[in-house]
This record gives sequence, C-alpha cells and structure tokens, in this order.
Amino acid sequence: MLRRTFLQTAAATAMIGSLKMNLPAFAAEGASDPMLDVWTGAHGGFPPFDKITADLIKPALMKGMDLNRAEIEAIAANPEAPNFENTLAAMENAGRAMDRASTIYNIYTSVLNDKQMQAVEAEMSPVLSAFYDDITQNDALFQRIKAVFEARESAGLTDEQKRLAETVYKNFVRRGAALGVTDKARMKEINQALAGLYTKFGQNVLTDEEEDALVLESEADLAGLNAGLVESYKASAEGRGLAGKWAIANTRSSMEPFLTYSTRRDLREKGWRMWTSRGDKNGATDNKGVIRDILKLRAERAKLLGFASHAHWATDNNMAGTPDAAMALMMQVWEPAVARAREEIADMQKVADGENAGFAIEAWDYRFYAEKVRKAKYDIDDSEVKPYLQLGKLLEAMFWASGELYGLAFAKVEDVPVYHPDVTVYEVTREGKRVGLHFFDPYARGGKSSGAWMNAYRTQERFREETTPIVSNNSNFVKAGAGQPVLISWDDASTLFHEFGHALHGLNSNVTYPTLAGTAVKRDFVEFPSQINEHWLPTPEVLSRFAVHAETGAAMPEALLKKIEAAKHFNQGFATVEYLASAIYDMKIHVESASAEIDPAAFEKSALDELGLPKEIVMRHRPTAFGHIFSGDGYSAGYYVYLWADALTADAWELFAEKGAYDKATAKSFLDNVLSVGNSIAPDEAFRRFRGRDVDTGALMRDRGFA
Repeated sequence: MLRRTFLQTAAATAMIGSLKMNLPAFAAEGASDPMLDVWTGAHGGFPPFDKITADLIKPALMKGMDLNRAEIEAIAANPEAPNFENTLAAMENAGRAMDRASTIYNIYTSVLNDKQMQAVEAEMSPVLSAFYDDITQNDALFQRIKAVFEARESAGLTDEQKRLAETVYKNFVRRGAALGVTDKARMKEINQALAGLYTKFGQNVLTDEEEDALVLESEADLAGLNAGLVESYKASAEGRGLAGKWAIANTRSSMEPFLTYSTRRDLREKGWRMWTSRGDKNGATDNKGVIRDILKLRAERAKLLGFASHAHWATDNNMAGTPDAAMALMMQVWEPAVARAREEIADMQKVADGENAGFAIEAWDYRFYAEKVRKAKYDIDDSEVKPYLQLGKLLEAMFWASGELYGLAFAKVEDVPVYHPDVTVYEVTREGKRVGLHFFDPYARGGKSSGAWMNAYRTQERFREETTPIVSNNSNFVKAGAGQPVLISWDDASTLFHEFGHALHGLNSNVTYPTLAGTAVKRDFVEFPSQINEHWLPTPEVLSRFAVHAETGAAMPEALLKKIEAAKHFNQGFATVEYLASAIYDMKIHVESASAEIDPAAFEKSALDELGLPKEIVMRHRPTAFGHIFSGDGYSAGYYVYLWADALTADAWELFAEKGAYDKATAKSFLDNVLSVGNSIAPDEAFRRFRGRDVDTGALMRDRGFA
C-alpha cells in the first residue's frame, strides 16, 4: 500500500517552502522569451512547450533571477512603513517570470533529464540555491516581513492574510533570515553545497537505472512470465538495441512484476541484487559518500538554526512537531506489522517446503511466494486480476469518480503543446466552468525519474485575478506492444489513484494567495488527500464499470470482486514493514548524525538489526537510492508522513464507509474542508472541520487489519 513516491521537486529548490514557486502567469517587464513570457492561449494559458528547448533554460533562469532580484529589492527598499499590501502582497506578485522559468526547469529535470539537462542541472542547482538564499537573507526585506507578522492581529487582516504572514515569516526564519551575518554566510555555503549533492545523488541513481538492465537471453529465461510482460520486456530490449532478447529495466515498475512471476530463482536473485544496489556499487555512481556529506551539512545547518538535529528542524514544520511524536506512531505500528510479516513468511515457507524447494525464503523470493500464498488462501493472484486493469480504463475510472464526488469533468484537448508525445492533456471543468488543466505522462523513458508523482505547473489563486491551476501526473509504466492495452498490477493501480489524489488537491484549491494554494501544506498532511483517494479504486462502483477484461470486454465478475475484498489485508505485514523500515531509518539517521559522523553502510546495518527487520525483507528504499530523503529536503526526516497521513486517512474513510463511498454530503464536506483550503487554515483544524473531532489513530490499526 505504501508504494508511492514524492511530489517531484527539483533539488535546487527543495528548501524553498512557501517562497513562491511555479506560480501563475503575469507579465514581467523585460520578459522576452518563451521561458519567461506570460502563458497565453486557450484554457487560461499554458506552458509553450512547442517553443522551448534545453539550451534556452540556463539563460532564462539567469534573466529570471535578475528580474526577480530587482522586484525584491524594490519591496525591501520601499520607504513606506511596512504593511500587508506593500510587503507580503507585493511579494506574492513578484517573481512571476522567474516562476515560469523555474517551472520549465523543474519539468525538464524530472522528465527530460538527458545528458544536456544533467549538465545544466549540475551547474544551476547551486546557483539557484544561492539566489533563493539571497532573498531570505535580505535583512531589509525580512524586517518588513517581521513587522507585518508582529502586527497581524491589530492590522485588520483577514484570517487568510494572517495565515500568509505566519507562513512567510516562519519560512524565512527556517531559512536563516534571523541569523547574524557570519552565520548567514555559512548557511548560504551549506545550502549551495547541499544543492550540488542532491543533484549528484539523483543523477547517480538515474544513471544506474538507465544503464543497468537484467537481460534475458533465451526463452528459457522467460519461465513464469505472462505474454504481456514478455512483450513489454521485448520492447524494452529493442529500445536498448538488443533485438531478439528481453530486458527488465532497473526500476520498480519493471522489476517488481519479474520478481513476482519469474520461476527462475537464479534470475530473480540477480535482478533483485541489481535493483537494490542502485547507488551502492562502489564506482562513479556510488552514493554512500554523498549521503555522508549530506548528513554532515544538514546537521551543521540545523545547529546554526537552533535545532538539536535535522530531524528536529524538519518535524518542527509538520503536524508531528517533533521526532519523538513521529517515532511514537511508527513504533506503535512496527511490532504488530513485524508479527504479521513473520506469519506471512511462515506461510510462504510452507508452500516452498511443500514444493520441495529445498531453500529458506529470501528477499528475492518474497513477492513470488506471496502470490502463491494469495492463490492458496483466497483463490486469487495478480495475474487473474491484471487483465481487468487497463491503464486507459483506470484513467476513465479516476475521472468518473472525481465527477461523482466533486462534480469534475475531464475532456481531452488537442490545442495544448506537450513536451513529449506520450503526454495527454485534459481540460477540467465543473458545471461548465473551467477548473484547470491536467497533464498525464504515464510511460517510462530515458531521462525520466523513476516512480510516480504529481507536479503543479501553475497554482490556483484569486489574488490579482482568477487563475486556474495546471497539474500533472507522472508514472513509469512499461508500454505494451503495438495495439495492445497497458495492463498494470493492483499495486500500480493504487499508486495511480494515489497520485491522482494529489492532482485533485491541486485542482480543487480555492484560496486567495498562491503561497497558500493547493498542495502547499504541511508534509504530513499533503499525503492525506492522495491516500484517501486510493480507497475509491476497490469500490464496486468503479470496478463494475471500468475493470473490464482486455480481451473480452467483460466486466470483472462478482466472484472476483468478492475475492479482492476478502484479500484486502493480504501481505499487509510486508507492505508495512518495508515502508516503516525506511521511515524509521530516515528519522534515526537524521537524529543520530547530529552528534556523530555517520558511516552509511554501517549505520544501515546497525539500525535495521536494532529494529529486528526480518532478513526476508529489505527497506522499501535502500539508502543509496532513497531519493525521497537524499535528493532534496522535501521528505528528509519526513518519510514517516505517509503513516501519519494514513492515520488521518483511515479515520476519514470510516466516515465515508458509514455514509457511503459516494455520499454527496460527505464528499462536499471533504471538498470544502480539506481539498479546497490549501494552507489557508491549519491542517488539524481542517481535519476537525471535516471529521467533527480530532483524529482517532485506532482507525489506522483497524484499516491494516492489526486490530
């Protein structure tokens, strides 16, 4: 269940927080190229991808920074006494051209990151970090922000304006605005160094994913694989110039199906070792040294800012508040999850022994034998379900459910340029009124980050004028053969719904100020709308309409629907343990690195030994490929947020289950109190308005079948 990746953010801007990024399009004097110009055209305007090439990106960023510096300096030097309008409102309207340029930069570095873009990213990430530090360390600007913040209760501001003042002030402080001159200079050095390290980490992982593949040489190597997988692996090999062979890319979406179905244990081990050693091969792409340097710099930065550790700095800005609070929730779940995982392992070992396999279950066997156990216990396996899970039909399903719940309608448009032929664009409306645009980029390719994520190209606002959002969903599904539908696993279907939940969060935003819009919320709240959206996938209303057989067109039989429901808690021990191992490691290493230099390899072993991680399970993300926490600050000391959000999700879903999954009143309340409010109100208050009370964490244990 906890397979989703982060909302993709470029490393160079990972610490920006509520310093506006990716904001809507308003004219900026001096803008003269497609990277900087106002987005025009139908549907409220859109990025001019048809006019953009990689060679335009660096000069546009440089010019955008110059324009933005002038705007910021004008605000900071304003001789008038600081007030909301001439300071915070002026800041909201500044940097529009730079925002557009950085949006394109972020897109290219995540989905079109070829060697040319990698060179641009390596050069620009420290430059961008220094640029944003210059803004937050502008003392004249900060003093104006501080004055507005301190006068917020007596200045006649609206609640949203007060929230903006608090948010901007806190983010400036967290970036070192209140430090002395010497410490500010060191902070800037640290951030530039970290930006370069984040880029290096991500590019090392990308290189290992693109250059390594498990190549199958003969039909004997295909044992256990269904025809759809064989065709996709054949296409992958042809794309690598390996005609007549089959290639499993070194990514989760490609490797996991192979580990699940291949009967060749020797090849499963080979593929598993390749996959889990990304960034850990002691060569040019090795990330262990990068991790060590990142940890040292993060610890120093936290100390400068007055925090005991990087983990304390990170959680201070989240709902959890402290590392102890986050750890308490994780450890509450850890023991029952491990107990369940050991039961699952015992069940698998019985199957293996019954087949006279002659070996103890290892990590590369887990998915393979889990499918055998699922078949034995519930008379169901993924290969039975997968023919009913067509990517195109599931996209229709998500659109349909969002219409039933929130009144949204999605219509494909052809008049919006895209950055790659794989991308499709949909106009989103409600009762005939434009809500925004949705970009969908589903397939793996060279230069594209692995995993799945949502991006905001433009955020909603009503500040100067009504501006509608543009969001994207990005996945890494393997293309099917010519004329064949793309069939995906149940796990991947859940991820698809998860990421679409982030998109719905961005699309349904209804606030005044862009800094507070959409998904710009606390990290352990941002996963709440996405995780609850997964719950609509298994509803009979969705499956009966859209889970149709790829060959026959027949709807999923009622008997299979019942099997899916009966098996909903299957393998929950494994799913929870592999996730929690990563999340607990993340928190522990960011606490302990404050007082001692960390040897990444030794710490990984000691931390997991101390936890008692079963040998048959590895972390969902081994450290050397753990982009969530080492390719930027966004989820560092914050991978726990999925569990925190799951507590909110489980409790909220119990209300939907009670009232009905498609109950109009409950959906309206969720829209009004969660999806639409962005960061205009505190997240705990948003939850209370929806649920009528504080969260009941007992729902989390019930949802996982642990209580």
